[in-house]
Amino acid sequence: MSIINTVCVAITIFFLVGIPGLEYAHIWISIPICSMYLVAFLGNCTILFVIKTEPSLHEPMYYFLSMLALSDLGLSLSSLPTVLRIFLFNAPEIFASACFTQEFFIHGFTALESSVLLIMSFDRFLAIHHPLRYSSILTTVKVVQIGIAFSFRSFLLVLPFPLTLRKLKYCNKSQLSHSYCLHQDVMKLACSDNRINVIYGFFGALCIMVDFTLIVVSYILIIKTVLGIASQKKQLKALNTCVSHICAVIIFYLPIINLAIVHRFAQHVSPLFNVLMANVLLLVPPVMNPIVYCVKTRQIRVRLVAKLCQK
Repeated sequence: MSIINTVCVAITIFFLVGIPGLEYAHIWISIPICSMYLVAFLGNCTILFVIKTEPSLHEPMYYFLSMLALSDLGLSLSSLPTVLRIFLFNAPEIFASACFTQEFFIHGFTALESSVLLIMSFDRFLAIHHPLRYSSILTTVKVVQIGIAFSFRSFLLVLPFPLTLRKLKYCNKSQLSHSYCLHQDVMKLACSDNRINVIYGFFGALCIMVDFTLIVVSYILIIKTVLGIASQKKQLKALNTCVSHICAVIIFYLPIINLAIVHRFAQHVSPLFNVLMANVLLLVPPVMNPIVYCVKTRQIRVRLVAKLCQK
């Protein structure tokens, strides 16, 4: 009898969830979700188009903004297939291999966005602290090198995630907590020893928090520099160049911190809250970032209006 009880069936298919308790309304919920994906695609593509076609925007700040738009597009495209399958076609099944691939890209683009926000904070510091040397320090070549280096860093950081998940055994449990695959969600289903995943998952989260800490340090240095400016008008002008970036940092890191706390400490939290926070993490930054930058960045707003008037 004990032998029979120790036998488990290997799981090769996981089941994602939409919004618990509202399965009957998924088709209606898909309308605002699809609208948000559409806004994210159009908004970020618009940012990329305006920067590419406007020579006056070929500066480090806008190159980094292009990288942010690309990471937002990648993040949206990574989650789009499973989210639409669940809400439009009520198809929550996903093969384990597809799940591991999806979580690699989701975590990869999340790490990339964190890296880009860190780069942008250093960019703002250099622009305010060394305005005369700014263009000579951040040349186009250096911007490209920084972009490539941080892209490699982001995806190499999460490369062990799918590799270690593939080595785990899954049995008895196959129900995930979100409408897309996350490393911390998948590893909880394992019936074999997953200590390596726990340790490396913590290391990955720590790297993201190091980025956030360095961003905070950058703004402490920025504030210190701004306070040293004699003219109050110039102080406000310098701080105003940081408003869009500060909004992007809050929009990105706040859901990540909340979701990490929920997964780590809140074991009995409502599944509905868990799902909503996870969807906010993936949907809100790609939607809000282009809106914030179009509204708060005069150069982009003026060029965008000019191109629309040409049409």
